Amino acid sequence: MNIRVLFLIVLSFVGLEMYTKENADIVKVGDVLPSFKLKTSSGDVESVDLKGKVVLINFFATWCPSCVKELPQLQKKVWNKYKDNSSFELLVIGREHSEQDLLKFTKDKYTMPFYPDEGRKTYGLFAENTIPRNYVIDKDGKVVYVLTGFSEDAFNEMLSVIEDMIN
Repeated sequence: MNIRVLFLIVLSFVGLEMYTKENADIVKVGDVLPSFKLKTSSGDVESVDLKGKVVLINFFATWCPSCVKELPQLQKKVWNKYKDNSSFELLVIGREHSEQDLLKFTKDKYTMPFYPDEGRKTYGLFAENTIPRNYVIDKDGKVVYVLTGFSEDAFNEMLSVIEDMIN
């Protein structure tokens, strides 16, 4: 294989990756929260019920290293702090996971609410790919912050946004 062909192949993959990242987001800052319903054996949650609250929606998967790194931060810095605040809601949604998968994964680890999304019905309203993903929604139902992937700095910035909206 000559160097030109190799260069074109590499350039094609870089272009595809850039295209995928640019088109991965369906819901962006400024958009209205899409309509969805999460079903669990302990009760359903609908997006319409979230109006008037600051909402953090987290999409994750149990096999995702960045997600697994982020979840303890959600528990400690978000759930433990705001779980008793009636104007805040946290939805941790397991992309492609059943309720049984989530119960097994969270047992003795987490107290925050987890919701299954087996067929990506809810996730598919927000994005095409890439997890973890976080969406901060204001009391009017508008997306005010989106975080894709996990980094301490970006996570802390998201926490500041939530804190400012609640206070």
